[in-house]
Amino acid sequence: MKRTFLALLLLLPVLAMAKGPVSAKYLKGGVPEENGVIVFRKSFSIPNMQEEQIRKTLYNYISNALVAPAIHEYRTRIMSDGKEDGIIVAKIEEYMTFGHVTFINLDRTRFIYQIQAQAEGNRVKLAISQISYYYNEDGDGKNGVYYKAEEWISDKEAINKKGTKLYPRSGKFRIKTIDRVEEIFEKCMDAFEEEATRPVAETPEKKIRKAVVED
Repeated sequence: MKRTFLALLLLLPVLAMAKGPVSAKYLKGGVPEENGVIVFRKSFSIPNMQEEQIRKTLYNYISNALVAPAIHEYRTRIMSDGKEDGIIVAKIEEYMTFGHVTFINLDRTRFIYQIQAQAEGNRVKLAISQISYYYNEDGDGKNGVYYKAEEWISDKEAINKKGTKLYPRSGKFRIKTIDRVEEIFEKCMDAFEEEATRPVAETPEKKIRKAVVED
């Protein structure tokens, strides 16, 4: 009886998603692919900053905002600091939580990805790829299930044939991944905003940036 109750609690986020309409950003094209590989990209420029300062800012952001709070067991590490070629590469493993969390309802997965950040002149190029998940693990981290993003959150695997709905199980991974990637890119741009260049007015939908110029 207790196990059945817990299973129903874990299904609540899935059932809630299945009932309501899905935003268009989560449907077709929301997860970009390049030759069958899922790669999220973002580029922008910092007109008033030198390349070396851009690289340092990128390194500090990745190190402090992504690597430091991540899971430090096997995978999380900075693979390249970008001093030689301007390309910073890091592998990140972090928890991604679905739905509302209570002491008896912790539906989460390990979210594993590689981020590449390149400083080229006053331009920044970001890429997130090699995405995978480790889901439904035991309390000791064992007996979970691995999913590669290409086999789980792609248009083919996560969207129905009509292109109008997400499949419940893989759909929640797709939504959370898109949201997390957007957050990573957004906070990276925020890292370049200084006190003097912060927007004087903003809305929840769109920030007005002065230091960062998006492509």
